[in-house]
Amino acid sequence: MSYISGARSLPDEQVRIASTKMDGIGPKKAIQLRYRLGISGNMNMNELTKYQIDQIEQMIAQDHVVHWELKRGERADIERLIYISHYRGIRHQDGSPLCGQRTHTNARTARKQIRK
Repeated sequence: MSYISGARSLPDEQVRIASTKMDGIGPKKAIQLRYRLGISGNMNMNELTKYQIDQIEQMIAQDHVVHWELKRGERADIERLIYISHYRGIRHQDGSPLCGQRTHTNARTARKQIRK
């Protein structure tokens, strides 16, 4: 089992499936990444060499925003909305649903209420 950009990949998984488990990499980017590195479509993670794994990590680091950078950016966006007192920021702060969902009977988890 190896870790690539913070995502755990199982040895018997295909490379394209294992790379989609990283935050910020979807199926299309995984296929593009595989083609750019010249990795076969049916190759499993345990068949990769250490050099190929390092190449994957370098390619992801230079071309894509993944894992911690992505989460840090999302959190910064939410903090900005809260700071400027935007409606969505206030809803984030209260823990209420953001996009017009019903709150009278639903959204108990979003409102963080204790059921009686």
